[in-house]
Amino acid sequence: MVAALGISGIIAPKAAAASKTPVAVNGQLTLKGTQLVNQNGKAVQLKGISSHGLQWYGDYVNKDSLKWLRDDWGINVFRAAMYTAEGGYIDNPSVKNKVKEAVEAAKELGIYVIIDWHILSDGNPNQNKAKAKEFFNEMSRLYGKTPNVIFEIANEPNGDVNWNRDIKPYAEEILSVIRKNSPKNIVIVGTGTWSQDVNDAADNQLKDGNVMYALHFYAGTHGQSLRDKADYALSKGAPIFVTEWGTSDASGNGGVYLDQSRSG
Repeated sequence: MVAALGISGIIAPKAAAASKTPVAVNGQLTLKGTQLVNQNGKAVQLKGISSHGLQWYGDYVNKDSLKWLRDDWGINVFRAAMYTAEGGYIDNPSVKNKVKEAVEAAKELGIYVIIDWHILSDGNPNQNKAKAKEFFNEMSRLYGKTPNVIFEIANEPNGDVNWNRDIKPYAEEILSVIRKNSPKNIVIVGTGTWSQDVNDAADNQLKDGNVMYALHFYAGTHGQSLRDKADYALSKGAPIFVTEWGTSDASGNGGVYLDQSRSG
């Protein structure tokens, strides 16, 4: 089973949103094989929205907007995309305060929240590894025992990076920081080629029972070959979490590509 932002799943009905929130129903999420499950061991599929860069559009990330998305759109997860480069955390560490605001709002509203270390132009996660350790030490100390928090430690590794040499060693170091404070919370690890190479991660998986591997797709660009990679990873027992997808092409242009979006 693939946990995906934007795919329908177990959520609280609109009428009961305030009294029976997604987190109240599902509690702490863990893994059973490749399946994301709730506190009762039942399968859960998350459905929600990712922000754009918080350094640009942080004003739109607040409790009122998240409440509206929960109650009107029926989301049960929100991804707080904190860019590292491009005016993000590396140059402006105060952007983490918007992450904290998103987490606190999600806690109050009873929805899940993904704390996203959003590497992109800085494609090798090791480039800012020391800062990542600093950030995730703080976030895991604050929220490591909060059941609705999910950590995403490398949005889209890309360029001259590969899983075995670059991404996995980075992930092992960041995981060791997080697990000191947060032994159970789900951690999502990006994969090569803008989080498409889940097949590589599947062949050399991390030794952590609550890790999932990020897969990103855009319907107008990525076709059957990416679905084949996902199928291969799942066949090898690697849990996948689709933390980003769109009905356009990968540039954000074109579409809407409904047939490709609906293809399983």
